[in-house]
Amino acid sequence: MTTRSCPCGLPEPYDECCGRRHSGAAAAPTAEALMRSRYSAFVKSDVAYLLRTWHPRTRPAQLELDPAMRWTGLEILDTTDGSAFHTTGTVTFRASYRGGSLHERSRFERVDGAWVYVDGEFQS
Repeated sequence: MTTRSCPCGLPEPYDECCGRRHSGAAAAPTAEALMRSRYSAFVKSDVAYLLRTWHPRTRPAQLELDPAMRWTGLEILDTTDGSAFHTTGTVTFRASYRGGSLHERSRFERVDGAWVYVDGEFQS
């Protein structure tokens, strides 16, 4: 039996990688892990997880995803801080989709010990 790797780009199966975060069985230990799990949530259309991991200060009241959007890959380009020893961090990434890509530098903070997405700046 062949098990597909997680959409986030790591070799583990989804259920052992981002699926554990989406279900609430595990928390993201780093800003990069949260970024990867949020990308996987976009792939899986898991709006509840995306809202749950968004900073309360910047979280939208609701989130509607385009059902036609097909994400095809994630590339982590750079990380700054965001480890177990930090309270803030950034992750610069390129998320590919059919027809293009999104290049962003995302900011993350800890809220009550958990990493959350604050906001992002599009990169050229």
